[in-house]
Amino acid sequence: MPQCGEGDRVVRTLSVFFGLQDLLFVPYLSRKPRQSAGFSYLRRLVFRGRAVAVRSVSRGRGSGLEPPPLPDCLVDMPIVTATRLLRFNAAHRVHNPALSDEENTRLFGKCNNPNWHGHNYTLEVSVKGPVDERTGYVIDLGMLRDTVERHVVNVTDHRNFNIDVPYMEGVNPTTENVVVGMWRVLEPVVAPGRLVRLRLWETDNNYVDYEGE
Repeated sequence: MPQCGEGDRVVRTLSVFFGLQDLLFVPYLSRKPRQSAGFSYLRRLVFRGRAVAVRSVSRGRGSGLEPPPLPDCLVDMPIVTATRLLRFNAAHRVHNPALSDEENTRLFGKCNNPNWHGHNYTLEVSVKGPVDERTGYVIDLGMLRDTVERHVVNVTDHRNFNIDVPYMEGVNPTTENVVVGMWRVLEPVVAPGRLVRLRLWETDNNYVDYEGE
């Protein structure tokens, strides 16, 4: 029987039986499943941040199609967004090689300096999910920090976006393009919960948001 904390296995199982994709984290029963002559099951699931009822009818006992029992825990838990801030330094030159030097200078001004320039960046990483009953967390923010440092900060800090950073290879390193590149690296590796927003501060006055759209 799945226990609390075995979220990934439960989600995969339910995706198979109920055909649900994009399950937010872990679906839970509010009570034991009701059974009838048709061996139907009524589940209360957390789906895209909402508690929903899903009905699935098996083809009979022993068919292998009946979903396994789920834990009676974390019922109707609140959905919360948790955010971690990380800071790093990096250099870049905003430049489009398809344009003339004059056009690049006109479009990007000082940011097109051929000798590069740098920023003290702040990255906000927001993860959404149900609050775990045992820990009280959506996600351990220390683990989130370690994940972001390992996959993004350590390959970016004190580097040059134009020539040193793998996820920006061949991309004009505007702040908009940088935050999209970071999302593509982080979205598959952030767990539990779901990455819902990155906010990248380039200066005290300028930041960009990306939510995976």
